[in-house]
Amino acid sequence: MKQVPFKLGPLALLLSVISICLTTLAILSFATSSADLRLAQKYAETMKIRYELEQEGQDFLRSVKEGNAAGAEQDADGSLSRVFTSDGFELRVRLTEDGQVLSWRIQKQWEEDTEIEIWPGF
Repeated sequence: MKQVPFKLGPLALLLSVISICLTTLAILSFATSSADLRLAQKYAETMKIRYELEQEGQDFLRSVKEGNAAGAEQDADGSLSRVFTSDGFELRVRLTEDGQVLSWRIQKQWEEDTEIEIWPGF
């Protein structure tokens, strides 16, 4: 009986392409997940700072309602204001003398990055 030769050429080529595709997708998945992790950690740090500032603001509001306005500045219109800062974030609180909130604003100080060089063209 004559044996028929089994050709591996097309099958080997197909398996090589599949393994290259799977490897590429695995590398992209790893890179994306590590970038997502870094972004989530940065967001968690930012939210921790914001919640700490909110807590300080709430403590200040409670102290004003109890009649103790320590550390507050009195504005020309008679309102009390105080600024809390932490890691580039600041909370600006403005209250009436009886503890009513006039404004409550959290913002981050932004500085322009002047080290970036833009291609000047020809």
